Amino acid sequence: MKKIKTLSRDKFVNIIFYIIAIIMIILVIYPLWFVIIASFSNPADVANGEVWLWPKKWDLSGYKELFKQRQLWTSYSNTIIYTLVGSFVALVVNIPAGYAMSRKDLVGKKWINIFYLIPMFISGGLIPTYFVVKSFGLLNTFWVMVLPFSVSTYNIIVARTFFKSSLPETLWEAAQIDGCGTMRYFLQFVIPLSKAVLAVIGLWTAVGLWNSWFNALIYIQNEDLQPLQLLLRRILIANQSLLGAATGTMAQELRKLSDMMKYASIVISTLPIMCLYPFLQKHFNQGVMIGAVKE
Repeated sequence: MKKIKTLSRDKFVNIIFYIIAIIMIILVIYPLWFVIIASFSNPADVANGEVWLWPKKWDLSGYKELFKQRQLWTSYSNTIIYTLVGSFVALVVNIPAGYAMSRKDLVGKKWINIFYLIPMFISGGLIPTYFVVKSFGLLNTFWVMVLPFSVSTYNIIVARTFFKSSLPETLWEAAQIDGCGTMRYFLQFVIPLSKAVLAVIGLWTAVGLWNSWFNALIYIQNEDLQPLQLLLRRILIANQSLLGAATGTMAQELRKLSDMMKYASIVISTLPIMCLYPFLQKHFNQGVMIGAVKE
């Protein structure tokens, strides 16, 4: 009888957990789904609460207006290139730094730690940073979106903790006995064993670069180099300006078009990252858990 009661109790608890999990999934997924269906729906139907699970009436005006922008595809390609190159540069910079910081035999390790931690809490500010970028000749160039902000103290700390927690010291000692040097050990042993933290830092950096618009606003004036997010921001601000100047029927039409373009721009700008995330989720979870272990 006790076993039966225990089994029934466990089954009841599992059902409760499944219900809670399903509710949480719905709460997370539905807002994303609503934005997608709202981008294909008439704004009046959305405002009246008539759009729930499926567009009441299909309307592609928002996408058509966005695709009419000649600069859209140039900015889209710029964003993709910034994301790919910037993520690669961030990995090249932060992963070796994290590995070096995890080594016990690193000379001056304490002072290097302080050197990295100070900028994490104390920033130089926008104006000094602007003059530094300008002095290096990076203003209005491709590299201004990639190089100046590639170093991340937080990513270095995560990588350092991962290496200290996951790579046994005996592996390095065995490699030394076989005549393996530091660089060869890092490339042939450390990197293949660090796919989790590579995926985590790469994903964090890619999401940050994909959503970045403020740096482009400050450092890039050439429209041919501007990323997608900045272009969409400029389009939405222009629509709002036109909406403020319009009256009567024209104002209603502009308001409708502005709302549709707003939803469409959200879908266009977030869909690639949403499609990429499931492929990295396993490594993402593993890397975050291991990299967050306290020393």
